[in-house]
Amino acid sequence: MLLKDLQVVLKVAEFRSITAAATHLDMRTATASAALKRVKSALGAELFVRKTRQLRLSSAGERYIPQCGQALLMLDQARQNMRDDLDIVDGALRITLSSDLGRNLVTPWLDEFMETYPNVSLRSHISDSNIDFYRDSVDIALRYGSPNDANLYGFKICNAPTLLCATQEYLDNNGTPKHPQDLPSHNGLFYQLYDRTYDVWEFTRGGTAYKIKMSGNRASNDGDLVRRWCVAGKGLAVKSCLDMSIDLLSGKVVSVIPEFKL
Repeated sequence: MLLKDLQVVLKVAEFRSITAAATHLDMRTATASAALKRVKSALGAELFVRKTRQLRLSSAGERYIPQCGQALLMLDQARQNMRDDLDIVDGALRITLSSDLGRNLVTPWLDEFMETYPNVSLRSHISDSNIDFYRDSVDIALRYGSPNDANLYGFKICNAPTLLCATQEYLDNNGTPKHPQDLPSHNGLFYQLYDRTYDVWEFTRGGTAYKIKMSGNRASNDGDLVRRWCVAGKGLAVKSCLDMSIDLLSGKVVSVIPEFKL
């Protein structure tokens, strides 16, 4: 019986499924099944009983698995304490990033981090869609806004104001809006998620709110593509200042009616 076999046992107990546990641990189902067999052989007892399509703990499993989990936590803590003392950073970093921020800003930071700590391996999942932490085997997500799942823990890194952006060339050709009410005559570049198009833009100024229904000829579920359209002068886009930071600093795009907050 191997130490990793016990980790498989704990995941099977958590998911009540060998297949789901194997997916979470990034191994084949057959490998996970072999681990369970080794544990059964070493203990001389069956830890799980199959009930229709799901596994449940046997009486032996109910006694053994909680103590097994505590023992593994103690071993992991001892290992971490040693590595902290030796300033060792290694292992796999499994991170999911929003498309624009991940590709253009965070990935270079991760490259620098891995150069500093060459024993770290990276698994990067870039998507604007929400992901399933258990199904997709992810440790951490970097996202805009607060988590909408009570089972997830999140903390704020920074404020990221939203801006209305366009190229100066687009504004020269189509006119520069002075007020949100001038926007409907312009071409909007929209973010779309799960068949919902975010084509209603809301602004505030001095306690007054303006809700503007926009029209446009481009929409995408990829925030990076929306940014590229904006930089190419195809219209106006509502974007995070972080996503647009490089383009704003280089003068490729400008902030439009910045006195109105989105």
